[in-house]
Amino acid sequence: MNQVEHFALGGWLVVLAYLTSAVGCTLGLACTLHARHAADTRSRLGWLGLASLSLGGVGIWLMHFVAMLGFETPGLPVRYDVRWTVLSAVLAVAAAFGGLLLFGVGARFSWWRLFASGLVTGGAVNLMHYTGMWALEIKGTIGYDAGLVALSVAIAVVAATAALWFTVAADKPLHRLAAGLVAGVAVTGMHYTGMAAMRVHLDISAPDPSGVEVFSFLFPVFVLAAVALAVPICAVLLAPAPGRRPRDERVAVPQG
Repeated sequence: MNQVEHFALGGWLVVLAYLTSAVGCTLGLACTLHARHAADTRSRLGWLGLASLSLGGVGIWLMHFVAMLGFETPGLPVRYDVRWTVLSAVLAVAAAFGGLLLFGVGARFSWWRLFASGLVTGGAVNLMHYTGMWALEIKGTIGYDAGLVALSVAIAVVAATAALWFTVAADKPLHRLAAGLVAGVAVTGMHYTGMAAMRVHLDISAPDPSGVEVFSFLFPVFVLAAVALAVPICAVLLAPAPGRRPRDERVAVPQG
């Protein structure tokens, strides 16, 4: 017996998961832009902390949580280990902070910093996903297809790098929104590719899984998510617009 359902609540949940990720990523990248133009180290680290909270906590972790609401093993219980679930959230924020610290440490653009940050930030997406999957408890076993796991890593790294590049290559708010949408693609695409890599073998004779139902901690999760969004949103709205960069600090765009 190996039947599982990834879209038990319908396709609308996929859209909601993507929008959750896009909002968190857009806000996180907006905070990163402020960090790159911060006047001092303390302000820069503060902005990067808000960015990692939005990107890692909402754009990555909450997106995963929303998408997993659609996961079912029909007729059999699904439970979650709270400790692994909390750890995955902490790792998502911490890893996102590490990646953004590489990129947002200064206003001057650097290609090596961009690629390193894309690698770490994309890795944060994967780290959160597969750590979060350790929290999943079912009547059976879970394995993974190595090829699809590798593809999920590549999707996250490439799209995360592209999103970060947008934050310095474009000065218009619409372009920065595009960066968040691209990052949302990275997170959502990685998640469902990672889910496609799952090889689930259900066993109705196995003991019932321990842990809690996902809906039992739905309310506190969304309360925390609202706070994680509200604080950065207020900070971005109240802060002056990031200073315009001198021409020589922008990404060089070849002239046709």
